[in-house]
Order: sequence, then C-alpha cells, then structure tokens
Amino acid sequence: MNEQTRFDRPPAHGARRNPRVIVIGAGMSGLLAAIKLHESGVTDVVIYEKGNRIGGTWRDNHYPGLACDVPAHMYTYSFEPNPDYSHRYARGPEIYAYFERVARKYNLLNDICFNTELTSAVYEDGRWRVTTARGECDVADFLICATGVLHHPQLPDIPGLASFAGSSFHTARWDDGVALAGKRVGIIGTGSTAVQIVPQVQKLAGHLSLFQRTPQWIFPLPDRRYGAAQKDRLRRHPWLASLLRGAFSKVFEWTFARAVIGNKLLLDFLAWGCRRHLETKVQDPILREKLRPDYQAACKRLIFGTGFYEAMQMPNAELVTDGIECITATGVRTRDGRLHELDVLVFATGFKAANFMRPMRLLGEGGVSIDDAWAESVQAYRSIGVPGFPNWFLLIGPNSPIGNYSLITISEIQMDYILQLIELWREGRADAIVPRVEACARFNAALKAAMGGTVWVTGCKSWYLDANGNPAMWPWTFERFRREMAHPALADFELRAPAAA
Repeated sequence: MNEQTRFDRPPAHGARRNPRVIVIGAGMSGLLAAIKLHESGVTDVVIYEKGNRIGGTWRDNHYPGLACDVPAHMYTYSFEPNPDYSHRYARGPEIYAYFERVARKYNLLNDICFNTELTSAVYEDGRWRVTTARGECDVADFLICATGVLHHPQLPDIPGLASFAGSSFHTARWDDGVALAGKRVGIIGTGSTAVQIVPQVQKLAGHLSLFQRTPQWIFPLPDRRYGAAQKDRLRRHPWLASLLRGAFSKVFEWTFARAVIGNKLLLDFLAWGCRRHLETKVQDPILREKLRPDYQAACKRLIFGTGFYEAMQMPNAELVTDGIECITATGVRTRDGRLHELDVLVFATGFKAANFMRPMRLLGEGGVSIDDAWAESVQAYRSIGVPGFPNWFLLIGPNSPIGNYSLITISEIQMDYILQLIELWREGRADAIVPRVEACARFNAALKAAMGGTVWVTGCKSWYLDANGNPAMWPWTFERFRREMAHPALADFELRAPAAA
C-alpha cells in the first residue's frame, strides 16, 4: 500500500477532485458508506475489516435465537429491498445473507481488505495516515469510522472469572462446537440477547440456570411468518417491499420513537403491554414478582420477544436472583452460599458501547488523541464529527437515535450528510472540514437540556448512559433528526481553503 501522490497538486481548472477515502468496518454502515461514495463518483475507496467476512454484528453474533427487534422490511437499505425475509422480525442468518448479497451486487468485495485491523490513525500534513496490525501503512483524504456500537463484548467483573473449568464464552463469540444437549448451562445476564437465547437453550439443556441482576420489561413480539406466495409477490413487485418498509417506518416513528422521548400516552401503552405480557404468561406469583422490574418500561432498551416467560417456567429452568459472589472451577457461587454446578457458562452481558473505534489509536490535529478529546464525555457534533479531527466522520456516533429507530435509516441519513461535506472538498472549496468547538458544545448542551423529558432518565441503569450518567441518545423526534441532518449548517464548520496554486 503505497502513499498516493496525485492529490499533491491542485486540480486543473474546473476539475472535481477524487478523494481517497478509508472506511473502517465492513458491517452495515461500512457497506453503505462504500456504496454511497461510489454512487457519488468517489472511486478511490478502501474498507479495512479486521474480520474475515463482511457483516459486523451480524457476523459476530450467531447465537441460537438471534433475531432483529426492528421489523424486517424496515431493516433494509432504502435502495435495496429484501423479498426473502421469512418472518416479520428477521432471523440473524437471513440478515447476514442479505448483507452478503448486497456486497456482491454492488461489487464491494474488491474494496475490502479482510483480516486487517487498523491500530492507529494519525492526521498529519492534511491527510490521515493509518497503520495496520501488520505494520502496513496507508494514506487517505477522509477517514470514516463505521465500527458500530455493539462491537466489543463486555465481560462482567466477577472474581474467579477465568477459573471456570467448563466451556465458557460471550454470546458474541458463541462456540458452535459446544454441545448443550443434556448439559447444565448457566447464563449470566437478562438483556435482549438472553431473552432470545433462553427459549432455545432451555429446549436442549439438562438444566438451565439464569442469573438475573436486574429484571427486564418484555413487550410481546407481534411476529408472523411470510409464506412463499408473499415472498414471490415482493420479488416480482419490488415497489411493494418499499411500500412495506415505508409503512413499518411510519408506524415505528409515530409510536415507539415518540414514546421514548416523553409521549405519556404511548409510553403508558408500552408499559401496559409489558405488564400484561408478564401477568398473563407467568402463572407462579413468586416467579412473576422476581421477573417484575421496578423501573419505567423503556428506561432500559425495551425488549421485544416471546417465549422467554414460557421457557423460564419449564421444570429444567431456574431463575437465580441472589447476587453472584464468585465463579469457581465447577460453577457459580451466589451470595447465599450456594454453588450452582455448571458444564457451560454463557455471558449475555452486552458490549462496551462507548468504545466506537477504540482501542485504535486516533490522533487529530496537534497530536490530540480521541481518548483525550473524550476524557470527560463521549461527544460529537451531530453524532458525525469531533472538533480537532478534520476530515474524519463517524457513522452511528454518539447521540445517534439508536434507541428510537432503525440503525440502517440512521446511517443513510448520516452518510448523505457526510457526502455533502466531502463534496466541498471535491469542488476545491475546502481541504480540511472540521466541526467548530463552539458548535459542538452548543449542540451537546441542547441535547443534555432536552434529555430530561425522555424515558432514559427515569431512574434505571442501562448501557445508554455514559460514565457521567447522561444518556448518549437523541431526545427529540425522528422527524427533527431527519430535518436537521438534511443539509449541513456550514457556519458550524471550519472550512479551510486549499492553498493557492
């Protein structure tokens, strides 16, 4: 990978420059970035992917029961419908197959450097210089981080974690070689992943122990199967799939997306649905109360699912609510002194959501690191840029509306915004584009002020909260997000003109 030199000279009069763009990550957002860049006429694009395949979270996660909690036809690119989903809520393997198909259709595989982890990115002399784990170097005019938020597994801080002698793994590193049939299986964690896994594992395990620190509200999943005739109709008439996507999007936008930002009527409906689900499905009053949260529904990420309550009432399933004291070679010891002997231990304990591209070393102007820039709080201007880091953009960055809406739609809106900024460079109007400090501070102050009306500050602990207890979310309507991201407010950016020829 030799440094490109064709940008060292100013473009000929009237010519549009063709930037070199490095995209980090070949998941949903990384593939989207490459497609949109190519469509806009940018041809010098490379995607660095540390894994051996595309797919991001849908590659890393392949645990039993994996599914998306957004309606399937809403979880597609707007320009690429998928008629092959078998259920209203798509299963993980189908989603992964969709992204594989998109990567092939849009000829992205030749743009991707697989098994190549970037360990550093440094802004020097107006360009980004990146280094791989193998010591190779590359240079680009723009750097786009499409590394996602549910990427780095979070293991619990429990004494003796490494001492367990049986098979143990995080759900994002599911070990398909471990047979569960007839085994004593322990699952630590009760979030959305655990709710999907439990019904599947319970059917196989000799005994299932679910270790619960905090119960979760679960809204019943209104799922349905799509038959061959329905899929064929969508295949023959792609506009129907687009219509379906639009319909689901509007329903989601006018119900759940408004409930979480403070619409009391809608929030009360969600809470009622969760209570009714719990009270009608769990017959044992003692178990029911152990499974009943003491916080507002949707304060944590609301779980959509079915089958969990039924599985936890089966004879081979046990809910353990005593705190964990330690992990031993043979199982989990709880604070009541009991040793829960296990053959397999599964950690359904989530992700380090605030890591983004880290632990990659990222240095902006003057050698300032992203760790220093984010020392007090992980913030960005409109989720896509950080002062001091020119020509560097994030997809699904801090305060993206990930708790409100489909990530694919969010990424598309953000990428269209970023492309408008890159276009300034292509037209020769700026060589460096970076958010102003005051604009970033003003935006984040408004976010914080508006957060008080949302459900995320009603008293629970969740991965939505940053180290200071502030939700890294979007506190306004999705219509406002779409409207404010339609066009950049150029006064909020430093647009440094290219040097005179």
